[in-house]
Amino acid sequence: MLKTIALGAGLLLSFSALSNAAQLDDQIRAAMEAQTRPAADVARDDNRMPIETLNFLGLKDNMKVVELIPGGGWYTRLLAPVLEKNGEFIAALGTRRVKQNIMGSKGFEKNIKVVAEDAKMYRPEGSRLYTLSMTSLGVQNADMVLTFRNYHNFNETGRSAMNKAAFDSLKSGGIYGVVDHTRRHMEVDNRENRRRFDPVKAIKEIQAAGFEFVDFADLHHRLDDELRYEVGRKSVSGNTDRWTLKFRKP
Repeated sequence: MLKTIALGAGLLLSFSALSNAAQLDDQIRAAMEAQTRPAADVARDDNRMPIETLNFLGLKDNMKVVELIPGGGWYTRLLAPVLEKNGEFIAALGTRRVKQNIMGSKGFEKNIKVVAEDAKMYRPEGSRLYTLSMTSLGVQNADMVLTFRNYHNFNETGRSAMNKAAFDSLKSGGIYGVVDHTRRHMEVDNRENRRRFDPVKAIKEIQAAGFEFVDFADLHHRLDDELRYEVGRKSVSGNTDRWTLKFRKP
């Protein structure tokens, strides 16, 4: 009898989890289909696979989520609507274009918060990579911190500061998700790999910041990207091999 009850409870939990996952998929899909979404963003959906990527990272609609360096806001336009009702979306670092082009526009009147506006991202003289000068994001107990295709832009000091900011902002058990273009392991810098990053090195650096490595997804593995060419080349652009890493704050 007890085994039957336990089995029934387990099945109910499984059905509930599946239902919640399907609901999240529908919410992301609705954001993807918004009429106000730029055509250039829509054109990248198949390549970036946001539903699969956010499911892998463990997004839920009641989370407090920080997106670091949102750039033009490709993921911002999906995350903010999904989190609007039950969660909270926060943009941090490199938020100029999000503030200018998204905040206050239709559908984004009140669902984006910007923090750490006093932080400084800059290239030291003679360097092609950015560094980061900041105290903290001013965020506590976040459930998730995400950054997409930004890790390669920073020097060691900048990457360390970004990882620390993510760690300090998260609650215990919070998730740090990082996606970037793949570089061959231990390959020395050259003109062709300057916007790629070694995933093994990224794992070691992020673990050094205090995170536990959780999982790796091959969602964005591309067999026809030979990892030889700059990601902006016509033969590679839009089809780069990318790593997707998931970490947890202990």
